Amino acid sequence: MMKRNRWTAILLLAAMAGMTTACGNGGAAAATSTAVETSTAAETSAAAEESTAAETSAAPETSAPAETEAETDAAEDVQAGAGADQEGVLNIAEQGMFSAGGTVIQSDGTFDVSNYYMSREGSTSHVDHANVLYQIPAQESGLPMVFLHGYGQSRMGWMTTPDGREGWSNLFLRKGHSVFLIDQPRRGEAGQTSVAGTISTEPSDQTWYTQFRIGTYIDGAFTYNENSQFPQGEDVLDQFFRQMTPDTGMDSANGDQNIDSTVVAQAVAAAIDKAYEKTGKDSILVTHSQGGIPGWDTVLYTDHIAAIIAIEPGMAPMQGTEAYQKLVEKKIPVAFYYGDYIGMEYTDVPAAGMWTMMKSSADMFGEAYTAEGGVCTVVSLPDEGIYGNDHMMFQDLNNDVIADHIEAWIRSNVK
Repeated sequence: MMKRNRWTAILLLAAMAGMTTACGNGGAAAATSTAVETSTAAETSAAAEESTAAETSAAPETSAPAETEAETDAAEDVQAGAGADQEGVLNIAEQGMFSAGGTVIQSDGTFDVSNYYMSREGSTSHVDHANVLYQIPAQESGLPMVFLHGYGQSRMGWMTTPDGREGWSNLFLRKGHSVFLIDQPRRGEAGQTSVAGTISTEPSDQTWYTQFRIGTYIDGAFTYNENSQFPQGEDVLDQFFRQMTPDTGMDSANGDQNIDSTVVAQAVAAAIDKAYEKTGKDSILVTHSQGGIPGWDTVLYTDHIAAIIAIEPGMAPMQGTEAYQKLVEKKIPVAFYYGDYIGMEYTDVPAAGMWTMMKSSADMFGEAYTAEGGVCTVVSLPDEGIYGNDHMMFQDLNNDVIADHIEAWIRSNVK
């Protein structure tokens, strides 16, 4: 493992934040296309107008622990072509983009047509919405999956990996799920904001690399944790760091790192309602990191959540909160997924202690939730024989193995 490095914890992620253990007990008009076949996640960023056919490159095989019956069934369904034909071509019946949620603000006064280019009186602005890219497979056999990214990220993180392999959006399409990929309000392609922000130019690659438990930075070089599953190489790191993107409503230049969770939760709920309109099915909400916090609150604004899968969320909802009570009331199944290098024994992983604290909130949530009759599972991947994963597990070399594990959980716990 890497040597211990002096490191200052970033307060944001403290707030933003075997066998599989049961919690607490150890146990918008959208452009669409028909029959579109896409080859890479990047090629799906625009709606296709006519059918195309291109083969999707397969993710490299990764060693995995013995499969459960549910994992075996899931793999067999993929081989049978839930979202792909026998040649591996990904068959898309419909795809497009839309905005969801948001509000309209208006300035005082009367718009001056004679000075139309400079006049801002009596003007409107459509702001604080989510932007959603969606794909529906030709053979949709599972529930839709709505993906919400974390801090400094966009939907790109779900679509590909820094070394160019398939991301989870493609992998779950192949398993028969429609996917709805969100850029949250004030991020990525949803940058219009009702709150004026500032963008910091202060360098921070090394901070996030260390916080995400990929490795750290010593003697002028990035290191990797022992047995790391994160893809390596200078070109890979270049692609990874270029995924980071600012929040347009955050006063970053002055140290503000707050996210308006209510604005995000309402927009995500609107996207889930739109997914219901398009598919007639409730959705599985998949959140990551900072996205986990508004993810819990989303249950306050929609009745169409079938389950929540939180990938290393900043925290779990606390007992007594409105979100917690709504989860109990709606009996929504919940799963938490955590990677490797979490625990006080990892003295040479600077962020291990912080993530140990954040994971403990999931354990406390689960103990209470299951006691009230809820379904909750906390998955620590090393307890499953899956090692070397960091905070960005959906981009790691074994992201397909983890996707199979999630699919097995869905089959066993989500109706």
